[in-house]
Amino acid sequence: MTINSFEKGKEGGGPSECDNKYHGDDKRVVALSTGWYHHGSRCGHNIRINANGKSVLAKVVDECDSVNGCDAEHDFQPPCPHNVVDASPAVWKALKIPDSQIGDYKITWSDA
Repeated sequence: MTINSFEKGKEGGGPSECDNKYHGDDKRVVALSTGWYHHGSRCGHNIRINANGKSVLAKVVDECDSVNGCDAEHDFQPPCPHNVVDASPAVWKALKIPDSQIGDYKITWSDA
């Protein structure tokens, strides 16, 4: 799991792919890598994330493109790994992951 802001003007870039909206850092939302995103089939659905002995539901709102990147459309960022859940700060907070461990954290997840 990686951390990302889905707020306007933050590192997430443009509005979310699923609903063309921005989402506050206080909302439990995620972007899934391209394969898991599966052409938007998980848009608007919750996934259950397990980490740090906790479990939390988060709504899929975006794709973390694992195929394309390094262009204006992708904020000149490289493609995402093929197995990433890019989660808002609210997800990290709900899982009570210490600030010192925020960045790249091993999790399991499933459809909820």
